[in-house]
Amino acid sequence: MYQFRLARQSDLVAIVRLLADDDLGSAREITSDPVDARYLSAFAAIESDANQLLAVAIDPSDRVVGCLQLSFIPGLSRTGMWRGQIESVRVARDVRGSGLGSAFVEWAVGQCAARGCSLVQLTSDKTRADSIRFYERLGFVASHEGLKRSL
Repeated sequence: MYQFRLARQSDLVAIVRLLADDDLGSAREITSDPVDARYLSAFAAIESDANQLLAVAIDPSDRVVGCLQLSFIPGLSRTGMWRGQIESVRVARDVRGSGLGSAFVEWAVGQCAARGCSLVQLTSDKTRADSIRFYERLGFVASHEGLKRSL
């Protein structure tokens, strides 16, 4: 029913709209067509980095209904273990509850496994209680306290 693929530059308008479609995102994203040049620059950086993967979920009518970004992170700890970082997961409001989110995250976990990652991690804003419950249902555990500092 849904297909997952690498994002294309032509998907950016839809991706930014998904990122902006909640209380937090609406205050920090700029929705416009054409997209703000900063999104084009970020897309180019992601696309050129072999350790980054920006993906979209497409419905049967070829509409972008989901997005996420994967980062593949090498590390020295845990005997040189690679980890996958899932970020910016969004699913269009009209398809939430359809199983798309679960399937998309499991697809992302599979991409991490295929790249040799031994751990998959993600963050979710503490105010997104529904999202946190969703990730816990998928087997993610709040094992660490995450901290951020804006620059």
